[in-house]
Amino acid sequence: MLCRILLVDDSPLFRAGLRALLEQKKDYVIVGEAGDGLKAITLAEQLKPNIIVLDMLQHALDSEEVLGELQLRVPSSRVLILSSRSELEFVMKCLQQGAHGFLLKSATVPELESALHALRSGSQYLSATVLPLVIEQAVKHSRKRPTIGTTTQLTTRQLEILRLIARGESTRSIAEGLGLSIKTIEAHRSQIMHRLQIHDVPGLVLFAVREGIIRLND
Repeated sequence: MLCRILLVDDSPLFRAGLRALLEQKKDYVIVGEAGDGLKAITLAEQLKPNIIVLDMLQHALDSEEVLGELQLRVPSSRVLILSSRSELEFVMKCLQQGAHGFLLKSATVPELESALHALRSGSQYLSATVLPLVIEQAVKHSRKRPTIGTTTQLTTRQLEILRLIARGESTRSIAEGLGLSIKTIEAHRSQIMHRLQIHDVPGLVLFAVREGIIRLND
C-alpha cells in the first residue's frame, strides 16, 4: 500500500525538490502541499495523509498551534518535523506538542528515508544529531510525572529501566547499576518495546519525554 504524504513548507522551491525526490520512490505518493498552517490543517482533514512532513511555519498560525490542531483533527496522521532549527527548546516543544519524528533539513536522503520508514511502520524517529540533545534536555528540564496509563502498562522495574534507557545509559551500565545481568536488561527492554509497541530507542526516548518518565533531578 502506498504511503500518502502531505508536504508542508513555506518554500515552494523546497517543496518541489522534496516532491521530486519522493516521487522517485515507489512506496510514496504526495497527496498535497501547503505553504501555511491554515491550509495544512484544512488539507490534512480532507486528505487524511499517513505522514505529514512539516516545516514549522511562521505564517497564519503559531507553530505549536499547527501541531496541536493536527493532533486533534487528524490523530491517525503521523507528523515528521523537517526543520533547519536545532535549538533544544524548539526540538522539545515539537516533541511535546505531538510530533512523531524530528529531522534536520541538512539530513541525507537515506536518513530521510529511514525517518519516513519508521513513521510509516508506526514507530518514531529522532535524527542522530538531535537524539543526544533531547536526552540532555529531558533529563534537565522535564517536570511532568508519569501518567496513569503509563504505570499500568509497565512494571516499576520496567519504568526504572526505561528511564535509564532514555537518559542514554548503555545496557551494560544499566545492568551493573541495578545488579542484574545484561540478558535480564535486554529481556526487560524487549518487553517494554512490546508493551508500548515502540521498536527503537529514539521512540522510547520520545515516549519517556511525553509521559514525564524522565524528571528533573533524575
